[in-house]
Amino acid sequence: MPTVRIPTPLRKQTDGRSQVDVAGDDLRTVVANLTAAHPGLADRILDEGGDLRRFVNVFVRDEDIRFQDGLDTAVGDSDVVSIVPAVAGG
Repeated sequence: MPTVRIPTPLRKQTDGRSQVDVAGDDLRTVVANLTAAHPGLADRILDEGGDLRRFVNVFVRDEDIRFQDGLDTAVGDSDVVSIVPAVAGG
């Protein structure tokens, strides 16, 4: 089962857990299962259309999904998915 790394600002929605194992063969399914198990996450990482929010970066196997197949990126049982909220400032 893929492991999803949860950044500190989102851990309140996962009862403080920094990692969550989530079933799925592609990122879309992993995200759906993750947000079903931890409903507060959906509002934080998904927009109204069910796509990732613009400022949420996701990496599978340490590669940005924007350079893979987006939410259709395949994931394997031993893969690590990292959610990384963008940080802005000056």
